[in-house]
Amino acid sequence: MTGNDVVLALVITTGLGFDFTNGFHDTGNAMATSIVTGALRPRLAVAVSALLNLVGAFLSTAVAATIAGGLVNSRDVTLTVVMAGLTGSILWNLTTWFLGIPSSSSHALIGGVVGATMAAAGCSAVKWQGLVSKVIVPAALSPVIAGVVAALGTYLVYRLTRGVSEDSQRHGFRLGQIGSACMVSLAHGTNDAQKTMGVITLALIANGTLSAGAKSPTWVIASCAGAIALGTYIGGWRVIRALGKGLVEIDAPQGMASESASAAVILSSTDFGYSLSTTHVATGSILGAGVGRKGAVVRWQIANRMVVAWLLTLPAAAVVGALAYWAADGIGGTEGVVAISVILVLTAIAFYVASRHPAVTPENVNAAWTGSVVPRAGRRSGP
Repeated sequence: MTGNDVVLALVITTGLGFDFTNGFHDTGNAMATSIVTGALRPRLAVAVSALLNLVGAFLSTAVAATIAGGLVNSRDVTLTVVMAGLTGSILWNLTTWFLGIPSSSSHALIGGVVGATMAAAGCSAVKWQGLVSKVIVPAALSPVIAGVVAALGTYLVYRLTRGVSEDSQRHGFRLGQIGSACMVSLAHGTNDAQKTMGVITLALIANGTLSAGAKSPTWVIASCAGAIALGTYIGGWRVIRALGKGLVEIDAPQGMASESASAAVILSSTDFGYSLSTTHVATGSILGAGVGRKGAVVRWQIANRMVVAWLLTLPAAAVVGALAYWAADGIGGTEGVVAISVILVLTAIAFYVASRHPAVTPENVNAAWTGSVVPRAGRRSGP
């Protein structure tokens, strides 16, 4: 293999690694409320979500096209730029996952790529109009829209079923939650899996393997779908716990309303090719479900913490992406890309080891919320 082949192989492998982190980071978007209400057992929930993420990845390529050609000038992108961008996005994903903050994997990826591109070719290499219209505006509007839809849906659900016994409500809406959670997982696959497809396609264009403006090859689509499905099956229990237990004390009717709102907004954005954050949508929906039910417990302090993370994601990932590019470029050639790859792997191992002491698992993910993403020892799971 030539040096360029080695770099391309590392970039593709790292891209699939990002998709893996995207899967376990975002599982909670689809399944957190179903797990909390007992509609699905934790391990079954992540298995179903993984399968539907896999299917959803094959249904559309509009978002992949946006990432590959709508945010930066592909002629200014090199393999080193793509590698640095992926490094920035993965490190931000691992940081927020460890802290149990459901931040946007999508914005981490976009921020990393934009930051690395700016470091390599300057601000003129970024398509600012596309970034604003396709990323920033949807990021600002989507949680509000999803929250309003979920709040209205929750209000109507309780209003229309006020004569039904609580036990019957719980049983019926748990069944409904299974369907709505499946729709969110399918929608997540149609949107999030494509982002890495776009980045790998960008790398192939930078390498000259594909011509500018080319669509994602079938093998790229299949490998990205498999990576995000595997990550989803692993289950990001820290983020699932934060969304399901930390944000709102949620019941089955609220869960179904929030999941239905999330699925509708995500699928609509995918059709228009918007690189939407499913995390923003899911969080907005859960908050809306809390607002829509009179007397529901909404922990606004946790919500504020999440919003701060959202605001930091794009610039933080961009800064790390830029630093990674300067480090790789300073070392030079294949050695520079290998060096940041080694640093990335060692950092990922350190995060994993730290997350096991103590660990959030399927057995304690539903433990009573005590203000921390890590349950207290001896706490039993809920339903």
